Amino acid sequence: MFIYIAILLILSTLLIKLGSRLGIPGLIVFLTLGMLVGSDVLGVFYFDDPVLAQSIAIGALAIILFEGGFNTQKKLLNMAWRPSFSLATLGVIITAATVGLLANIVLNLSIEIALLIGAIIASTDAAAVFFLFRNKNIEPRTAATIEIESAANDPMAIILTVSIISFIQGTLNSPFIFVGSLIWQIGAGIAIGYIIGRIGPIIINRLKLETGSFYSIFLLGLIFACYGLADIINANGFIAVFIAGLWIGNTEIVFKQGILYFLEGLSTFTHVLLFVMLGILVFPSQVVFFWKDGLIIAAILTLVARPIAVYLSTIFWRYSIREKMFISWAGLKGAVPIVLATYPLVAGIESADYIFNTVFFVVVISALIQGSTIDIIAQKLGLLTGSKARLTHSMELVSFEKSKAELMEYAVCHKDIHLIGKRLNELSFPKNSLVTAIVRNNDVITPRGSTRLEAEDTLFILVRYKDKDELLDMLSCPG
Repeated sequence: MFIYIAILLILSTLLIKLGSRLGIPGLIVFLTLGMLVGSDVLGVFYFDDPVLAQSIAIGALAIILFEGGFNTQKKLLNMAWRPSFSLATLGVIITAATVGLLANIVLNLSIEIALLIGAIIASTDAAAVFFLFRNKNIEPRTAATIEIESAANDPMAIILTVSIISFIQGTLNSPFIFVGSLIWQIGAGIAIGYIIGRIGPIIINRLKLETGSFYSIFLLGLIFACYGLADIINANGFIAVFIAGLWIGNTEIVFKQGILYFLEGLSTFTHVLLFVMLGILVFPSQVVFFWKDGLIIAAILTLVARPIAVYLSTIFWRYSIREKMFISWAGLKGAVPIVLATYPLVAGIESADYIFNTVFFVVVISALIQGSTIDIIAQKLGLLTGSKARLTHSMELVSFEKSKAELMEYAVCHKDIHLIGKRLNELSFPKNSLVTAIVRNNDVITPRGSTRLEAEDTLFILVRYKDKDELLDMLSCPG
């Protein structure tokens, strides 16, 4: 068994490199690999337990969403949370209703089954969005809108799915319960995330652990504690972990760069685990019989329902036509719809197999077509500014609490004409700050007073908390 797992992980690494060269999204690579090693093809793994799949998927999504929040700047949240929240609530309802009504008319499905499929595929998927956007520089407000929406729209999709299943089973008591449940899940989830996000950094900075790796382990415990507490009080754990990650990621904590790398690696691993597992859960011999309905529903979703939802949900905010078109196209489907498609299986709903296989086909089409053309669409619409630069060197200040200082990174841009060509001793650094290293063309340069700055230099500057604002003003403003 372990040799098969080893081969699976190695193949995932090699195939994702090949897939990126061919323009194939990672989601498709991992799902395909899962289907190949599943019982229908090679028969290496046999897995048909939707309940266990739900549990594993929830744990993986909690990590993915926390990492997404950790990497989201608070200023971007302030810029985009209102339209994102509108998309995550009203947008999901409009999408589900539009897909349901058109599927009922075009495919002659019963209205209950059609609406259930609409609810399951209505939410954009955080796992797919964060994975795809990780190395892309898309216009900040547009990217933030999509990322925050994808992290926040799961409660509405889950509640709609559960409510429609309850209606089909005849156990839905009142629409007021639906509204009350939605408000409680979102509000309580935000509250739990805020509490963990505020308490977490205080504890981390006071722990004074022996090695930096233990901070990462402690943070992992915080992630599951956050989700678990939300689950206990029937709040939405996905919103909770995203908000907690957002607060902790925007707070100064010890060993932050090391934690960031840990989260990125763990999030990547959970992406692979999640999509390969879902691929193994699927039986390709069954999916092929639903390709026609899946293709029609995917077309309704992508070309009709999602654009209508985006235009109506963002009507009170000034998004250009280009931005709305991109937000519509970037409504990627991924792990969450597949996980939600297991709910009818667990509930024993009639046509549950049809729902699961059709939803799976819709996700594959979404990932294959939308996922592989995101760069092209963003570039055509003038919203892509290139790939995110990844720093090849990292430095850490571990004695954080005692020193009352931090090691700050600052990238010198071409627009920083007040810095380029200047010697370090010509710049007015705060009295107690010090440039400890300069990374230039992947080399580390020892800074001296006579060292002249160049465009694309990355400065590592040791600065006291109280002097940080003064330093940032000096670096960002001429004079």
